[in-house]
Amino acid sequence: MRGATLAATLAIVPLTAACGGGDGDADPRRKQARVSVSDAPANGVVAPAKVEVIAGLTGCKPKIRIDATELRQGLCHTKEVDYLITTFPTDELKETWLDSASGYGGEYLVGTRWIVSAQPQMLDGFRDKLGGTIRQLRGFGPAAEPSAS
Repeated sequence: MRGATLAATLAIVPLTAACGGGDGDADPRRKQARVSVSDAPANGVVAPAKVEVIAGLTGCKPKIRIDATELRQGLCHTKEVDYLITTFPTDELKETWLDSASGYGGEYLVGTRWIVSAQPQMLDGFRDKLGGTIRQLRGFGPAAEPSAS
């Protein structure tokens, strides 16, 4: 059952990572995350690792998609954007999820035992509300080449 849950979660990663863009680095060996500087949230509150609380701080009521021992994941749907909030019982499971997602690339807002997957332009606003660090994950394979016109 645990393997099936993890497999289902990893199947979702390409969908959430599709919101992120590459930065032109074509080196497939560089899958490590680049970490941006994280400011403290504007209201001084650091979000706990609970999908419903994090969603409330971002202004939505989540639809829970995965409720498993390894993680919980909720989908937030707003007028502006859809995004995923994933929480973990331990930081080790969170890092395992990020290692798996690194193959797809993209940007994520990462906190203590939680991750928000959203379009990159939304992550700064979420960071102001939740805290955390924006991480750029490197995908595998060559970066997309600009088309010649």
